[in-house]
Amino acid sequence: MEHATWTRVEAGQGVPLDLMTARFVRHVFAPHAHEEFAIGACTSGVEVIQIGARQYMSGPGDIVVVEPGETHTGGAATPGGFAYRVLYPQWTSLSETEIPHFPSPIIHDVELAEQIQRTHALITQWRDPLEAESRLSWVLTELVQRHAGRPEEIKRVRAGDQVARVTKDRLADRLLDPPGLHEIAADLGLSRFQVLRAFRETVGMPPFAWLSQYRATRARALLAAGHRPAQAAALTGFADQAHLTRWFRRVFGVTPGVFRNSVQDIAGLNRRSLFGDT
Repeated sequence: MEHATWTRVEAGQGVPLDLMTARFVRHVFAPHAHEEFAIGACTSGVEVIQIGARQYMSGPGDIVVVEPGETHTGGAATPGGFAYRVLYPQWTSLSETEIPHFPSPIIHDVELAEQIQRTHALITQWRDPLEAESRLSWVLTELVQRHAGRPEEIKRVRAGDQVARVTKDRLADRLLDPPGLHEIAADLGLSRFQVLRAFRETVGMPPFAWLSQYRATRARALLAAGHRPAQAAALTGFADQAHLTRWFRRVFGVTPGVFRNSVQDIAGLNRRSLFGDT
């Protein structure tokens, strides 16, 4: 049986922390990217993850680290499916100076994977706030210290990054009436085909797919704030609620209604800091 539960808590400094507990058998995520880190630990089964042109396998004892803006997809690698726990922290929770870079998205560290699972459970079940605070700080610090690369290992900026950045900005600024590819290309002094090729090579998906997953991300914030799915769909440029539902589940593994209910179920707790009263 497939299931996914989202939890949102205040992680301090006015920044929310999202967490997911899920088991998937047939569901395959659409290519998408997060604005924050996605740090997961598989609890059973095997997941296959694709980042760019490469595929990776993750099982118990592995930690999956997907960096902000990294296009990826995933699904079960075996008929039995897989289960995992995922944290979605802002990069400032991992470092005070710069965004950490991890040379490999799959890290085999049994002890740290178990600590991530335990920390995730403490936060989602609201057992001991002080212990949760200590464990969360510890596991994120350990992850960076043990496995983040040195500054010189950070990926070089590619020429297509500027085209992708401008295209993303234009699309994000006009969610309800996105500009055509020809309009963006004219502003960049390029052809439509040059923009499309540069964007796809850099981001890992065409602009229309990026826009749909970006709209789903914006809808997630509206749902967490209390908007109904139909309202979130209208405010983010989806044709209707059904259109939002299709994309939301492809990106986040649950329907907008399930996500909203998961977050609203702890609405009273969300008004507090993760680690005490505000």
